[in-house]
Amino acid sequence: MITKALPTGSVSLRLYASQGTAIEQVNQLRSEAILAEDAGYDGVMISEHHAGFPGYLPNPIQVASFLLASTSKIWVSPCPLLLPMKPKALLAEEIAWLSSAYPQRLAVGFAAGALPVDFELAEVPFDQINNRFKSDLPWVVNTLRGFSKGPLENDLAIQQCKKQPVSMVVAAQSPEACRRAAKLNLGILFDSLQSPEVSMKLSSIYRDAGGDGPVILIRRVWIGEPPTSEIEAQMQHYHSYASQRAKDNWSKGDGTIVAENGENVADQLLEILENSGCDTLNVRVHVAGIDQDQIRDQLITHSGTLVPLLKLGLKSS
Repeated sequence: MITKALPTGSVSLRLYASQGTAIEQVNQLRSEAILAEDAGYDGVMISEHHAGFPGYLPNPIQVASFLLASTSKIWVSPCPLLLPMKPKALLAEEIAWLSSAYPQRLAVGFAAGALPVDFELAEVPFDQINNRFKSDLPWVVNTLRGFSKGPLENDLAIQQCKKQPVSMVVAAQSPEACRRAAKLNLGILFDSLQSPEVSMKLSSIYRDAGGDGPVILIRRVWIGEPPTSEIEAQMQHYHSYASQRAKDNWSKGDGTIVAENGENVADQLLEILENSGCDTLNVRVHVAGIDQDQIRDQLITHSGTLVPLLKLGLKSS
């Protein structure tokens, strides 16, 4: 039984929409969430981008509701949501009402965002997003813990948050961001390509500042022969829009953990967790350009050894 969504020590799977029409992609995500549940994952995450950005969703809160309805044991997390995209009160209402429908099964993550097209569609000036993020984050966090003042005091789902606060984390790529997260009592989420050395430094800053939430490592894994050309194409896409600051923090290569079996993948992941100061894991499989059957085959292999070994390793660390 779930007692809290996205707790420290959990192992989750990141889902990405792949090929086909919109309804086919939604059904694919439902199917993969069920596979993740069957494989023993604690939860799943989905991410936000707009204008048809490959693999991402313009409506992760709505899709999270579909995934929660399609599963019964795992938690679901739109993570990260692009906080400056919407008026903060409307975003808090959406999250609170979904959380009230699925108590302890919804977690959320927040980020400022990095793609100008997202904010062009939202009619939010791109040069304002960082300031808007910094000012809105404390308000949204307090509201989703049930401490809202003003009109939302009367919202029934917001009131419920005082008894059942929404689990929250925030993307953190700088010392300032880690200290901000610690001050707000939020867990932190690292860039999937960030090096263990940078992660260890930021994890230490977060802990030294009083942070005691989950510190989440994201890594792509592949059991067997990897889809090399598709991974290379995706890396080129990442390089096309990532900031120089983010790139400076990346490991060499594409960050994919490749091995012939789940046991070897688990060993490599647990070593990276230890060397990065992270205590919670988010696994990704999807690569743009591969078909659903390849993803399904990968997830089926996870249930035998990979997920049980990861859980055992995190529990004993």
